[in-house]
Amino acid sequence: MAKTEKTFIACLILLILIFVLEGCEKKFEDKWRLVWSDEFEMDGAPDPSKWRYENLAPGSRNSEKQQYTDRPENSRVEDGRLIIEALKENYKYARYTSARMITLETATWLYGRFEIKAKIPRGRGTWPAIWMLPEDKRGYGTGWPSSGEIDIMEHVGYDQGKIHASVHTSAYNFKKQNEKTAIIDVSDCSEAFHVYALEWYEDHIDIFMDNNKYFTFVNERKTWGEWPFDKPFYLILNIAIGGDWGGQKGIDDTIFPQRMEIEYVRVYALK
Repeated sequence: MAKTEKTFIACLILLILIFVLEGCEKKFEDKWRLVWSDEFEMDGAPDPSKWRYENLAPGSRNSEKQQYTDRPENSRVEDGRLIIEALKENYKYARYTSARMITLETATWLYGRFEIKAKIPRGRGTWPAIWMLPEDKRGYGTGWPSSGEIDIMEHVGYDQGKIHASVHTSAYNFKKQNEKTAIIDVSDCSEAFHVYALEWYEDHIDIFMDNNKYFTFVNERKTWGEWPFDKPFYLILNIAIGGDWGGQKGIDDTIFPQRMEIEYVRVYALK
């Protein structure tokens, strides 16, 4: 093949790639509009108009060992990132502290695309999560998980590099050992930032890692027991220590402090 022909083919491939990329970008912009975001541009305390804290004591949830606080030691904005930091320290009745940040009372959503660019902690005993719960926890009866739960990203430190996506409902949950879940290998999840995303529609839920869809849950259109996802939910960002899942192989006290760093949180609605 002549040199000029090779050059022509290379240019043609490049043009095709450009057109494909531009088409994908336009497709996204045509489909979604940004309705809420936090880019973490101001150092200091997280924006109180967007975030609240749940200052829960050890054992309040899932037998976890940490005390959640609203102190800057456990959460702050620094160098354009939200830092959630788990510490080994004696604080009140706990040996560990961390933060659990929520958008309840500031923002809730019904359907949409949710993107969180994050780097997560490592180490046995850590249990970081990016997830959602219903605004009305009694919307479909009392007791978890009648009104649903969506886990966009979960990771347990004793199983490094395995990212989990799940939903829990009255019909499908881990207590019944039939929860709807999927796992993707992300070997550098504690060294590099990745985009964890949820697309939530009226008839199905998709979860992505860096635009790689690896989990889908379909609305079977039976009862709320299978699909309680027709009411507003709010976002939660936290690092738990120990607990029923995160603590199954104990806690390595030599790993602390451990951080989850978040570059942005963006929420889109369908146009």
